[in-house]
Amino acid sequence: MSGHSKWATIKHKKGALDAKRGKIFTRLLKEIAVAAKGGGNPDSNARLRTAITAAKAENMPQDNIKRAIQRGTGELEGVNYEEITFEGYGPGGVAIIVETLTDNRNRTVSEIRHMFSKNGGNLGSTGSVLHMFSKKGVIAVEKSAASEEKLMDIVLEHGGEDLNDEGDSWEILTDPASYEGVLNAIKAAGIATAMNQVTMVASNYTKLEGPAAGQMVRLLEGLEDFDDTQNVYSNFDMDAEQMEQVAG
Repeated sequence: MSGHSKWATIKHKKGALDAKRGKIFTRLLKEIAVAAKGGGNPDSNARLRTAITAAKAENMPQDNIKRAIQRGTGELEGVNYEEITFEGYGPGGVAIIVETLTDNRNRTVSEIRHMFSKNGGNLGSTGSVLHMFSKKGVIAVEKSAASEEKLMDIVLEHGGEDLNDEGDSWEILTDPASYEGVLNAIKAAGIATAMNQVTMVASNYTKLEGPAAGQMVRLLEGLEDFDDTQNVYSNFDMDAEQMEQVAG
């Protein structure tokens, strides 16, 4: 299984996505509000369009989306968030990127640094690991939902880049510009997706075992549980057996 989808799979198996739906909504609303600063019309604002697509995928009510846009455009009063991206290393030299939105820079920097240090990692300088990642659209489809042939036709017709066999699911990779077109075509074909998002995909992965893998999972969980965190990306990998143990 590819590293970039592995952690999402672990979280899904642990039930984290359902248990933390309120936190997911909060993060999505913050992203919509910040994106709307570049204009409240999603037709001319790609970042806002992507944020709204992600919110709808989580079944967020339209009224919530509308108010978040209005906070971003200034029609409603809202919090002024600063975007800070951290780059660093976890146990075993695993590369990590943490994207945050914060109204208190000092608090966020202090908390992120503390989480890295107490879990065998350390922060790096700007650009230290970013070059190991590229932005991609990732769409996962359970094998029971569609055949490889059917998905491949959609991928080829709508500008997708790749279709990978990930065991019990198919994983489609796209360029960010083609992501919406491929996703919409899959939905139009009546195919349900298990996961879909624009994310950062690593060019290579670092496999950890034993205590180092457990420590890395604790670091990722701590970073993702932090209220100011929007996204966490890493090139962490572990074998299937240990993934099942962690998910359990």
